[in-house]
Amino acid sequence: MNDLTPIPEGYMKDAKGHLVPMANVKTEDKLEDELVSKLCLNALDLNETLTSFKGNALSEVAELKAQVAAEYGAKKGGAKGNMKLRTFDGRFEVQVAVSDRLVFGPQLQAAKELIDDCLVRWSEGSNENLHAIVNDAFNVGTEDRIDTTRVLGLRRLDISDPVWKRAMDAISDAVRVDSSKTYIRFYSRDPETGARTAIPLDLAAV
Repeated sequence: MNDLTPIPEGYMKDAKGHLVPMANVKTEDKLEDELVSKLCLNALDLNETLTSFKGNALSEVAELKAQVAAEYGAKKGGAKGNMKLRTFDGRFEVQVAVSDRLVFGPQLQAAKELIDDCLVRWSEGSNENLHAIVNDAFNVGTEDRIDTTRVLGLRRLDISDPVWKRAMDAISDAVRVDSSKTYIRFYSRDPETGARTAIPLDLAAV
């Protein structure tokens, strides 16, 4: 029996899909079922409202950006569409940010081999902390993905070895944008202190 099959009057469907006479269902289970169903349906409606609000907000921000570009021949916003908008009195602020999900191409394997070569050559008297940093950067995380932040962070180490520098070039060449996600955030400012506070749209933050 699928979820589209009407439930006969006087019955309730259990988690296994079996029909159970309502007379055999405990009163507290009926009350729990009614409450959870009501709250989750309300949550689904709220989710649809937030989804629609986000889409409309991003569309209106994009429209404003286009108007500014058309009227003044200028761009309002930074690279990749990042943007910060404020009311005239500074009380409210809207921020749009685009975040890229980075992955690595096959050049990363070459970079790791070059780095391993460096570590072998430096093994005598080399700093064990550096070994730990490198091994930690290339360790596969819980999602079976290498931590991009730690790998890219290796490029900030001040090491003049030419093989190391080739490895860092390989890391740079390996970086690829897998996907991008646009975020829009809302803030209010205290007119007296100037303190900025996020307007929470996350139930956990309300």
